[in-house]
Amino acid sequence: MTTKAKFWFDPACPWAWMTSRWIFEVQSQRDIEVEWNIFSLAVLNEGRELTPEYRARIDKTWGPVRVIAAAKRKNGYEVVLPLYTTIGNLFHPGAKPIEKETIIEALKIANLDASLIDAYDSTEFDQDLRDSTKAALDLVGSDVGTPVISVEGVAFFGPVITPAPKGADALKLWDGVVAAASVPGFFELKRTRTARPQF
Repeated sequence: MTTKAKFWFDPACPWAWMTSRWIFEVQSQRDIEVEWNIFSLAVLNEGRELTPEYRARIDKTWGPVRVIAAAKRKNGYEVVLPLYTTIGNLFHPGAKPIEKETIIEALKIANLDASLIDAYDSTEFDQDLRDSTKAALDLVGSDVGTPVISVEGVAFFGPVITPAPKGADALKLWDGVVAAASVPGFFELKRTRTARPQF
């Protein structure tokens, strides 16, 4: 039986990136259908009081998600995952900066129209970002970030992991998430992070 899942990501988030790589590992071993969706950290933090340093970091996340939203509108849903993967590879393992030049490079690698970069500084697609982010928040609540994963309609923030588990370990974690999703009253399981993302 195919398990249906949804995954919300901000391409700038290294933790979402790690979790997405775990999902790919699980997909190579299990029958899972995943819908990939944008979750904008910039939208999430609109109107919130943040330190100047964190506000500067969050403001940089507008451009990449805008370009993905523009690409989806122009080319269809099927470009979302390849473009996310391309951008994520540059940002995270590639350690490229979160800036327009990196997204220009990603569009070239993904063989997408270079003019999509115009969305980087435009508000034209911001409602798309708000709608997609709201869809995740409606499922999981507002006190979260990325990644957000939904399994058969039950959503969680996380799992937050590093490094991305492989082989049997990946399946063990997946089975745990599916089991948690099957318990109606299960809400939270958390500990303080003690490691940085290991790509």
